[in-house]
Amino acid sequence: MNGFALYLLRHGEPEGAGRLIGRTDAQPTAAGIAACVDQARELEPEVLIASNLSRARLAGEAIGLATGVPLSIDPRWRELDFGAWDGLAPGDVEGAALARFWDDPEVHAPPGGECWSELFCRVSGAIGDLAARPTLIVTHAGAMRAALAVLCGFDVRQTWAIDLPYNCLLSLRVWPGSGLGQRPTAQIAGLYP
Repeated sequence: MNGFALYLLRHGEPEGAGRLIGRTDAQPTAAGIAACVDQARELEPEVLIASNLSRARLAGEAIGLATGVPLSIDPRWRELDFGAWDGLAPGDVEGAALARFWDDPEVHAPPGGECWSELFCRVSGAIGDLAARPTLIVTHAGAMRAALAVLCGFDVRQTWAIDLPYNCLLSLRVWPGSGLGQRPTAQIAGLYP
């Protein structure tokens, strides 16, 4: 099998950019939506999926209108839930606690938030449900990092080392697993800021 194209597009700039806006339903800016539509213009996906958070969903709706591909909403592609830190600027979080989180988001999850394995599991489930067709997913940086861990076997530190600015496009080639319990695998084809 030749595999299929999987495009992961981070939503464009939202209102409140620079804050920890995991589950916070920040609205996208008009420029952020337009930047996402520009990134998607040449892709020709057969399947279009977006997170249910407005900053990704509204960009997905605009891409659907521009491409004629119907949009499906899947909340498993949401951003990591930052719990008590959600909506705060990083400077408003106790520095040592935030550093521990960035160092090990599994052991030092935000208070009341998700740990890395929870994000990994829900994104893994969403990936496992994908049809082997060219697919564009409008999502968030945390979900993109989890997808890289699932598909490429990256560990947490490796995923944090990849810069994923607003409206960046990650292009992957995915090969479905060949047996029961096997995960799909992927090769990174490109990253387009």
